[in-house]
Amino acid sequence: MKKFDYMEKYGYEQLVYFYDRETGLKAITCIHDTTLGPALGGTRIWNYSSEEEATLDVLRLARGMTYKNSAAGLNLGGGKSVIIGDADKVKSESFFRAFGRYVESLNGRYITAEDVNTTTKDMDFINMETNYVVGLAGKSGNPSPITALGAFHGIRAAIKYKFGSSDISKYSYAIQGVGQTGGYLVDYLMDASVKKIYFTDINPKNINKIRALYKDAIFVKPEEIYNLDVDVFVPCALGAVLNDETIPLIKAKVIAGTANNVLKDEEKHSKMIMDKNILYAPDFVINAGGVINVYHEIHGYIREVVMKDVEKIYDRLLDIFEIASKEKIPTQEAAKLFAEQRIAKIHNIHRNYLRK
Repeated sequence: MKKFDYMEKYGYEQLVYFYDRETGLKAITCIHDTTLGPALGGTRIWNYSSEEEATLDVLRLARGMTYKNSAAGLNLGGGKSVIIGDADKVKSESFFRAFGRYVESLNGRYITAEDVNTTTKDMDFINMETNYVVGLAGKSGNPSPITALGAFHGIRAAIKYKFGSSDISKYSYAIQGVGQTGGYLVDYLMDASVKKIYFTDINPKNINKIRALYKDAIFVKPEEIYNLDVDVFVPCALGAVLNDETIPLIKAKVIAGTANNVLKDEEKHSKMIMDKNILYAPDFVINAGGVINVYHEIHGYIREVVMKDVEKIYDRLLDIFEIASKEKIPTQEAAKLFAEQRIAKIHNIHRNYLRK
């Protein structure tokens, strides 16, 4: 791929490759935009098939974090890190400490946190080499339960807007992925006594855990999750699952989940969803609970304040749905407009020089 062309097109600031000889660490950090503050985004480990696949993933994820942090009202820019490798094989204290030293070398322009295949324990190792890490044990901790809680509020908002009632117990759900955030979201939905839950996953441990906890939850094969006759489709796995092949299969009237970058092509597939009269809760808005949670760690963590900020996802989505309806545009476009307007306004007030 032509990296500089891509960075120019979408307004990126920095793309950094890291390699550590001792541990074999191969990592890429991307900083998209720091207008609102330092770039914050998690570090994920994935066994990418190629360096180009890893690069494209970190670019897309970092840009998504810019929109997520802005739409959530946080004074943060967008960034992300990916580490290439098998998480079951590469992890060690020295591995994460090596990565922490590279994060430190960015001098505060980027703050990391946990993501797919990384944990609070891993963040503690990173913290031995840099203070530019959040989601630490003893502070905000694992963000997954809070991400799921934010999505729960977002589902309430989407149901309210689509069906006129925020009583989520009356509706049925198809959940794709029941690992960290998806598993916690199942907990919240079950606690709310929802009508019916179907779920799928590719990890036997996750499947067996949900089966053991909830006898009424119905497992389906991964390829069957899209065309179930349910009210809400809940993507909680990896990205690009809403595409030319899957969108025509979806019978749900609402799509709302915790996964990042679920639209394979933002413009094309958000329009396809709108044309099917499906209400889509933009991923970077509905799944912002985790980043809201760790953001408060930077300024002093008070759980009650965090819970109030996470609940604002409900009202924020209702505002975005109204923008989409008024402008006759897909909700994804409306959410980006919502985020971009905040970035532009803050950029403009920063024109005046202040000595710090």
